[in-house]
Amino acid sequence: MESHINAEKRGALGLLTLARPQALNALTHGMIRALAAQLAAWAGDDAVRAVAIRGEGRAFCAGGDVRAVRAAVLAGSDDGLKLLRDEYRLNALVGSYPKPYVALLHGICMGGGAGISVHGRYRLADATLCFAMPEAAIGFIPDVGASHFLSRLPDRLGLYLGLTGAQIGLEDARDAGLVTHAVGGFEAVIAALAAGESVDAAIAPAARKTGPGPLAGQRRRMAALFSAATVEGVLERLDRDGGDFAREAARAIRAMSPTSVKLAFREIREAAGLDLRQCLAMEYRLAAKVIQGHDFAEGVRAALVDKDRAPEWRPAALAAVADTADFFVPDPRAELF
Repeated sequence: MESHINAEKRGALGLLTLARPQALNALTHGMIRALAAQLAAWAGDDAVRAVAIRGEGRAFCAGGDVRAVRAAVLAGSDDGLKLLRDEYRLNALVGSYPKPYVALLHGICMGGGAGISVHGRYRLADATLCFAMPEAAIGFIPDVGASHFLSRLPDRLGLYLGLTGAQIGLEDARDAGLVTHAVGGFEAVIAALAAGESVDAAIAPAARKTGPGPLAGQRRRMAALFSAATVEGVLERLDRDGGDFAREAARAIRAMSPTSVKLAFREIREAAGLDLRQCLAMEYRLAAKVIQGHDFAEGVRAALVDKDRAPEWRPAALAAVADTADFFVPDPRAELF
């Protein structure tokens, strides 16, 4: 299986490049396994002082290969669940990596791209960054450890991102802490890391300040609107507010899979008391059940297969979604660690 991963040692730096630009570097199972194997090898290599990861082309990484997951499920294979299992274990490895891990983010960083970047110690991004967690739009859930970082964002920003799938740029991502440094470019940082400089010293000359992003003026309002105890309560507050921000957020939520929205809401709230490994384990239990459902197959079809952007969700309304508690029950057949 072709990995689409270029791995090279440049002096003291281990440099990983996602090399599937025609698919916006969406992670295949082969890529996931290659990344995990290379990270494990460099963890024990004394010559490698830091690891950096970047994407080829116009995106860092647009997500995981959900089309392959859907195809496996429809074929009656468990290969899709195995892909998710290995991806989530890779996310855990990134989160506990023993050496400085530096993600170099440009263009699209969504879904699986967040899982191999946000959990790392350093996240550098340039002005082209477009960050989002749009899983509910394809009948899925925020995964790859997203429940961990979304639950910890200020002003209920994580719930906003998880429920609406909204895209944010460099300024808002930096302000929220999803990005640790804004930079004008990456090559000077790579060269300095290869020369053996510390990560902080390598980043300092390239770092730049950012101004307020488009969401800066909405943060207090967001905190109030998304603090309701239920999704229905959030929508009621958004409708009552009536402003442009609230109207757009409500419209986006109502376009998502109702089941996915309810699962995402509960998942992100529960994650606040869990560590990364516990969040990943919870997400794996959820994913094992969600990928077997109608909405996942239908959502991926509408977005990525037929591309008609007209999914027919079942059920079609939040009020018709049954209690989601069963999704969260541990299952010996779907345990990650």
